Amino acid sequence: MHITKSGQEPEVDAILHRGKIHAFSSNPMLYKDMSRRVIQTLQHFSPEVEQYSIDEAFLGLHGFTKADLGDYGQKIRTTVKQWTGIPVSVGIAKTKTLAKLAAQVAKRYPNLNGVLDLESLADPDAVLASLDVGEVWGVGKNLKAKLNSMGIKTVL
Repeated sequence: MHITKSGQEPEVDAILHRGKIHAFSSNPMLYKDMSRRVIQTLQHFSPEVEQYSIDEAFLGLHGFTKADLGDYGQKIRTTVKQWTGIPVSVGIAKTKTLAKLAAQVAKRYPNLNGVLDLESLADPDAVLASLDVGEVWGVGKNLKAKLNSMGIKTVL
């Protein structure tokens, strides 16, 4: 192994100098604190908050039948941004898997303003048909290949 002045192996130095990699400092204590603040904010919107990871949570919206859930999602998104400075996307659906997919779609299309209520769409199947099966939570490269070989190419 050869180490350069920067403390990196020569190959790493070369990649860094070509601008192919961006290095960011890690501050796990800050990330944990920000995650805690986001979860506390979300608790103002539902008594049922399940933190899935440091940057992901599910809210139970059972009993919110009279509320426009898309508008409620916008309120959640706006409040999280105001109170924590963190932009979030909101996906609303009947299952956690579909909610994750809806949040992914909400990020991609600026016209959705970061929120997609899958259940409010006239044709939710059209959205599911536009998504690659590999985008489903838990479907990795090998499972995607197996599903593709069986003719399953989209989420629908």
